[in-house]
Formats: sequence, structure tokens, C-alpha cells
Amino acid sequence: MKETRILMGMPITVEIVDSSADNKTIEEIFSYFSYIDEKFSTYKEESEISKINRGEISQSEWSDDMKTVFALSEKTKKETNGYFDIMTPGGNYDPSGLVKGWAIYKAAEILERRGIGNFYINAGGDIQVKGKNSSGKYWKVGIKNPFSPGEIIKIVELKDEAIATSGTYERGEHIYNPLSPDESVNDVVSLSVVASDIYEADRFATAAFAMGRHGIDFIEKLPGLEGYMVDKNGLATMTSGFKKYVEQAD
Repeated sequence: MKETRILMGMPITVEIVDSSADNKTIEEIFSYFSYIDEKFSTYKEESEISKINRGEISQSEWSDDMKTVFALSEKTKKETNGYFDIMTPGGNYDPSGLVKGWAIYKAAEILERRGIGNFYINAGGDIQVKGKNSSGKYWKVGIKNPFSPGEIIKIVELKDEAIATSGTYERGEHIYNPLSPDESVNDVVSLSVVASDIYEADRFATAAFAMGRHGIDFIEKLPGLEGYMVDKNGLATMTSGFKKYVEQAD
């Protein structure tokens, strides 16, 4: 079973290989993403995050999920030396740099609780896989050429793992350096991170991208994470263990 819908302002694809899955299973996952969108979208006036930004909801009234996301965001800020920060230069909260990966992670947990052992979830290019695809092989994911997004420059093979990519080539400059908010992050055009789960991959890919050229060095030092960076000159740099994920030519 495979279905794609536009939610959270992006295409979300869910593919489930297990024969035990039915339409109800797919629907449950998309309903969860709709719930996340209604709660955390900064573009929806009635979302909880928008009400918080307008001062209409006090911290004591926050939902449990909102409290969780804020706590995780603060933890990530500390772990990245301030390069991840959900406070925007305009003074509002925007947790989207963490929420997407967290939501995919939670959606994968739903499938696992249902006993689903083979699936693929792709939300705007951030991907979590488990088990094998319909051909009985490990899932393969392409990394796009940031200068020509229709071209794939690397194919990675994932085994119960995830990959997240931060870049400017599709959404423009939407990531900033919290430590120097007036400066554009333009040294790097794409940075992909592979991790055991998409929550880890997504939050650290966002932070590492904000670090510019030093981001790939930051990923190198994190246990269990590997990265692939393309700079503004088209030069690619990968961490020491990234090659093990790359599909080798026959």
C-alpha cells in the first residue's frame, strides 16, 4: 500500500509492505500528520503555536505535545551550542525544524505498535524506513543534486534507519544561524544526515546546516550519525562512516 497526500505544506508519502495493513492503517497515519499540522503550523491562525505566539495561551495551558516539543527544542539548543533555536529573529516561536522529524518518528511508532515491520514514511524529503521494500530488499533513497534537483547524486541504502536533508534549493533560505541572525547561511546548499531514527537526523541536520561549512565536522563528532554536505561551489564532503550507506556500482 502506498499513498501520498499534501499535509503540513508538503507531500507526505506512506508505503506499507505488510499484507496485514489496510486502509485504516494508512488513514491513521495521515490523521496523525493532520493533527500535528493543526497544532504546530505557524501558518494556521488557530493552531496552538500561533495562539502561543499571540499571547493567547499561557504556558500552564499548553498541551502535553507542545510541552514535549518545547522541552526537546531546548535540549537540542544545548546540544548544538545554540545553533538550533526555535525562537525566530522576529521574536516568535517556530518549532518546525524539530516537529517534522519528531512527527515522522511518532508516526513510525504507531506502525510499529500495529505490528507493521516493513514501511517507508517520507515527509518533504525526510525519510524513516523499517524492514524491506516490496522487492524484499532494503530501502534505497536518493540524495538530490542541489544545483539540479531532478538529478540524483548519491543513493543510500537504509536498514531500519532514517535520512534528513536540510538545504536551500527547494524552499529558499529558510534556515538561519541563531548566533548571527543577520547573516545569510550561504556556504552550504545541502546537508544530509543519516541516523537510526528521523528525529535525530532531522534536528541535527537543521543545526548543522546553520553552522555552515563547520556543520559536517559537527556531525562527524556525533556518535551514530553520518553526513553528506554539498557546498556552494559544488564540492561534496562526507563524514568518515557515510560511505557504508552509499550504494556501490556493480
